[in-house]
Parts: sequence; C-alpha cells; structure tokens
Amino acid sequence: MAGIYIHIPFCKHRCGYCDFYSHTNLQLKQRYVEALCKEIELRKHYLTPNELIETLYFGGGTPSLLNTSDFEQIYNALSTHFSLHNLVEITVEVNPDDVNDLLLDTLKSIGCNRLSMGIQSFFDHELTVLGRRHTAQQAIEAVNLAQQHGFSNISIDLMYALPNQTIQTWRETLKLAISMNVQHISAYHLTYEPGTLFYKQKTKKIITEKDEEESIQLYEILIQSLTEAGYNQYEISNFSLPDYESKHNSSYWKNTPYIGLGASAHSYNGASRQWNIASVITYCNQIEENKSFFEIEFLTEKEKYNDFIITSLRTSKGVDLQKLTTLFGEKSRSYFIQQCQPYVHTNMLCEKDNFVRLTQKGIFVSDSILETLIDV
Repeated sequence: MAGIYIHIPFCKHRCGYCDFYSHTNLQLKQRYVEALCKEIELRKHYLTPNELIETLYFGGGTPSLLNTSDFEQIYNALSTHFSLHNLVEITVEVNPDDVNDLLLDTLKSIGCNRLSMGIQSFFDHELTVLGRRHTAQQAIEAVNLAQQHGFSNISIDLMYALPNQTIQTWRETLKLAISMNVQHISAYHLTYEPGTLFYKQKTKKIITEKDEEESIQLYEILIQSLTEAGYNQYEISNFSLPDYESKHNSSYWKNTPYIGLGASAHSYNGASRQWNIASVITYCNQIEENKSFFEIEFLTEKEKYNDFIITSLRTSKGVDLQKLTTLFGEKSRSYFIQQCQPYVHTNMLCEKDNFVRLTQKGIFVSDSILETLIDV
C-alpha cells in the first residue's frame, strides 16, 4: 500500500509560528493547480506498478482555500493517472473559518471521508497571539457543521506551551475538544523555528518561551486528559479513539512508500527521497518548461536504519526488534540494543515482547534520546 500527499501552499496570511512553505498570493492558485495536475501525470510511474494507493491527503498551507473546480480538477487528474479503487482514507486539512456548506459538499463529492481542522486553541486571546484568522466560536461551529454533513472522522489540531497560555486554559481547551466528540486529536508543542516571526519576537524578548518544567506539566495534562476520555496515544503527538488512527500519517512512521505532489512536497519509495522546489513560481515555471523541479537523494543502508529507528520510536509500539533484524541484520540489532541500555536503566526506554519503546518519562526528552540511538 502507498499514499499520495498533495501540497496546497496557499494561505491568506502567514501565522507567526509556522515554518512550513506557504504563499499568500492567491492569484497564483489557478496556475499552480494546472502545474500540479501536470506533475501528477509526470509522476504516475514513481511507484512500482503493483503498489496500491490506500490514502490521499490534501495538506498545506490551506487546502480549504481551493474551490469546487480546483478540487475536481486535481481529483480527476489523480484518478486518470493512478488507480484509486483501493482508497480507504481521503483527508483534507481545513481552516475553521473556511468551513461552509459548499466546501463540505465539495469534499464529499470527491470522496473525502476525513477532515483535519487546525483549531489550535479555544481561547480567542491565544488565537490572536498565534495569528489565527478564526475565533473559538467559529471553530466550534465548523466542527458542528461538518458533523451535520455526515463527517464522522474529524481530527483537530491543538497547540500547547503558547506564550500566554496557562494551565487552566489548556485544561479548558482539552475539555472542550473532548466534549465535541471528535475522533482524533493532534497536539503539538509550540516551537520557535528560525526565520519565523515568533523566533524573532523571542530573540527580542517580546514573547517568552515556556520553560521545560511547565512544558512537561502541560504534556502530562494532555496525556492524562485524553487517555481518561478514551483516546489512545498511538504516536508522540497523536491521539485517537479506537480504530481512528490517521492511516496516512501512520504510513510515514511505517516506512510505507508515498508520493508528495506540489511545491516543497517530499516523496519516498524505499530507495530514495525526493523533494520538490519550495517556491510556487519556480515550481510552476519548471513544470511549464519541462525542466527538473525536484532534487533526489538515494539512501544508504545507514540512512535507512536511522529512518527506521526514528520513525518507529515515535509510535506507541516502538521498534520491532525482529523487523530490525530482518531489515538490517543481527549486527544492527546488537548495536541498537547496546545504545538503548542507559535509557532502559533510567526508565526512559522499555523492552518488552521484542519491542523497544519510549516510556512516558522518555517521551519528554525523545529528541535527545534519538540523537544517541541513530548510527552516525
């Protein structure tokens, strides 16, 4: 099985914390869609002929800025050049203030059966700091409207460790999210990436980053609240009700092949990684002129091993030692077990039933653990 990711890079404005590639000139949208459809044709042989497409994901940017004809044009191109008969999950990311009857009807018409809604917070003052263009009430109404239209697989994104967030507002945000009966919740710690507005404001001491102690407390509240509500933490930042894990995102953590289409999109076929130009204008120019629009990296065995360790440890199951041995040999297994021992002794990793996974204590410092487990 394989997945297809479609990158829609357009946003009405850029949020202060975001370091994903996006573009605010919506006048380029139609030209971009045309180039995207041409790339779909050019990439139809990227996967092996017997690879079945199981998931389709429209991400961004803001895919909900596309109109009905845009979605239809893209989907028609996909169905022309790929076999979509085995699709089990079609996800579209939407902004709450874009959600209306027309958008939801359009998404239903292309078979969309999963919405991913970027809510971030249910407090207007926190949303204002983040630069979000919706209100808390609009977020609530958007979820309700989607449910009225028959969407029964809805994921919402939340953020914690915001500059003006308190323990209480975080608890209230989680309480409200749970009360809305959504099937999936992704929660991300705010990061200050170089080049973003937030990074500059932190450097100038306009805003203050939460310290590690409070960040850990917020994360503990997240895990406790969602676990008590029946959500399963199947990945560091992702929680779902039973059987509602994101199939598309899970494929990334299982080393499943996928195609990334659009400016800045990444692809992986098991042997190499490929990434498209991170510029809407250059991407369109190169495709229109039949020139190369991507770079490619062929993976060494060491890089494949590192990818396997990093992606596996992000999940609740952890690293399958039998699979590790099958893929990379007994020597790699022994190396991995040896590197794990200090963390097993300090209860940051646990080994059970031939799997090694992060404990809750280890999750808090997962980045530093992963740095020492990879083969450099």
